[in-house]
Amino acid sequence: QVRLVESGGGLVQAGGSLRLSCAASGRIDNSYTMGWFRRAPGKEREFVAAISWSGGVTYYADSLKGRFTISRDNAKNTVYLQMNSLKPEDTAVYYCAGGHSLVPSSWRSYNSWGQGTQVTVSS
Repeated sequence: QVRLVESGGGLVQAGGSLRLSCAASGRIDNSYTMGWFRRAPGKEREFVAAISWSGGVTYYADSLKGRFTISRDNAKNTVYLQMNSLKPEDTAVYYCAGGHSLVPSSWRSYNSWGQGTQVTVSS
């Protein structure tokens, strides 16, 4: 039983940066994976990035690699998503997810979800 709470969303100008945080409560074991997904209005849920808790192996959506960076602080039970060079197309609700993921990019691999945090990029 892991509870996830996202924070850090807001309104930014195109080209700006934002860092999202996801604080986890509960037991996170060595096989755990945490990731970020997003859902824009009228679109499907989209994989953003993921990271293994123990090894720190990262996974990214190909279209976002280079602009977004996922990281974690194991001591704080927190995962971060650093978003740079933001575009209006990045506007979405961003969700933190966790689970014993076999396919990090698939939402079906996760069983814990945060409530989401809104990111709005203006042009």
